[in-house]
Amino acid sequence: MPDLTTRIGNLTMRSPVMLASGTVGYGPEYEGIIDFGVTGAIVTKTITLKLREGNAPPRLVETHGGLLNAIGLENVGLERFLAEKLREAARLGVPVVASVAGTSPEEFGQLAAAVGERDEVAAIELNISCPNVERPRNPVWSDPAAVTEIVSAARAATSKTLSLKLSPNTSDILSVAEAAERAGADALTVANTLPGMRIDIKRRRPALGNTTGGLSGAALMPVNLALVWKVAGHVSIPVIGSGGLADTGDALEFLAAGAAAVQVGTALFANPAAPAEIVKGLETYMEENNLASMDELIGMAREERRICTETT
Repeated sequence: MPDLTTRIGNLTMRSPVMLASGTVGYGPEYEGIIDFGVTGAIVTKTITLKLREGNAPPRLVETHGGLLNAIGLENVGLERFLAEKLREAARLGVPVVASVAGTSPEEFGQLAAAVGERDEVAAIELNISCPNVERPRNPVWSDPAAVTEIVSAARAATSKTLSLKLSPNTSDILSVAEAAERAGADALTVANTLPGMRIDIKRRRPALGNTTGGLSGAALMPVNLALVWKVAGHVSIPVIGSGGLADTGDALEFLAAGAAAVQVGTALFANPAAPAEIVKGLETYMEENNLASMDELIGMAREERRICTETT
C-alpha cells in the first residue's frame, strides 16, 4: 500500500486530507457522519479572544457552482474553547489544528500562546483572511508588513507548527507569502474565500444580511489552484491547498501543483463522505502509478520537479 503520511512542520498526519476551518464546527458535530479514521487533521472553527455572535442573518446563500457565507467568525471564544470544545475535538483521534483570529499582532500572540500550550493542539492556523470581518480599505491579508508583525508575534508565543491562511483577494500574494515565511510561518494555507454577493429580487435587498460574503465551492477551485501553483513555486515552506476541492481529481490537481496537503470544506455539506473517498482515490492513483509516498506525488506537474526526477 502507498504511504499517505504527510508532514507539515511538526504536524504528522495519516493522510494529506484535512477538514477546512468553519465547515465542521469544532469536530464532534460531524461524529458518525465523517470518517475521522482516514482524515489527516481537523481545522477547528476560528477562535477569537472573546465570544463573537457573528453577522446578522441570512448568513448562507447558494450560488452557481458554490456557496456564499457571511458567518462573521461566530464562535464561543477562547476560554470556552479551551475548557470544552478542544477536549471534545481531541477525543476524535485525529490531529487538531486550532484556527485563531485576532484584531492585532498582540491578540494573535495571545491566542497562539494560549492554544499552543495545550497538548490537544497539534498545530495552529492563523486566519488573517476572512472577508466578512476585515476593514475593506485596509485588509491585513494584502499588507506584507502587517503579516510580518502577526506571524512574528505568533512565532514568539509558541513552538507549535504555524500555518498562515492567505486570501485570494490580493494583487500580490507572493509578497505576503514571502513575508510570512521570513517571519517564521511553517506553512501557508492557500487560500480563503473570494468576496461575492447575490440579490434577493423578491425582497429587493441583498440576499445576505452582511450584503457580501465569501464565495467557496467548485467555482473557486481554479482560482485557488492557480494561487497554489504560484505560491508553491515561490516559497520553501509547505503549501496547503484549499478552495473548492470536492473529489480525488481536485485533490490530485492541488497536489500536482505543489500542495503538500489539501483541505476539504464546502463539499462536506453535500457529501460528508468526500474526505474518505478522496483518501481512497489517492491510494488507488498511487498504486496504479507506482508511487510509494506523498513525496512522489507533490509537485509532479511542475517542470522543475520533472527535470529533477529525470536527472536523478
